[in-house]
Amino acid sequence: MSEVKISAETRSEFGKGAARRIRRDNKVPGVLYGHGSDPLHLTLPGHDLLLALRTPNVLIALDIDGKTNELAIPKAVQRDAIKGFLEHVDLLLVKRGEKVTVEIPVHAEGELAAGGNLLEHVLNALPVEAEATHIPESVTVSVEGLEAGASVLAKDIKLPAGTTLAVEEDAVVLQVLAAQAEEAAEGEAEGDEATEA
Repeated sequence: MSEVKISAETRSEFGKGAARRIRRDNKVPGVLYGHGSDPLHLTLPGHDLLLALRTPNVLIALDIDGKTNELAIPKAVQRDAIKGFLEHVDLLLVKRGEKVTVEIPVHAEGELAAGGNLLEHVLNALPVEAEATHIPESVTVSVEGLEAGASVLAKDIKLPAGTTLAVEEDAVVLQVLAAQAEEAAEGEAEGDEATEA
């Protein structure tokens, strides 16, 4: 996975007023923590950070005040509920070679067996442990020809080298639901409506 370089500045002002001033300058307040060190309060460029966060579990190479270089991954991102802009970010300090636990998106490919069955994502993201500098962006699972009642378990998913599961092996990730079950439920609802009428 690629590293994204971002320049950051340490900040000494805290509270809502300071955060609003930072956001007005198209910047984002953040905190860098981990490895037993004291939390470091930062100001990050809003546009650069927004672009970086489009990649799940992005590895960010922070240039702090032009003096210190640190590696971090996003741990918590707060966005404005209506406008979607970044309000705050928590970054976790990582070291090269260190293993971290993250969740990676699960993508399904292929056609289910005929019959109009539905594919349910029980887990949209798969918890895994990987080296901080080699976190996979996602995993792809083939559902080609799966019939109703079939499931894909965590242990069935082929993970990239150096990546291990951080969830029970028997955890259901994907399952195929029979189309008739949904049609039957709709039929019952229509029957209830007719009875009420």
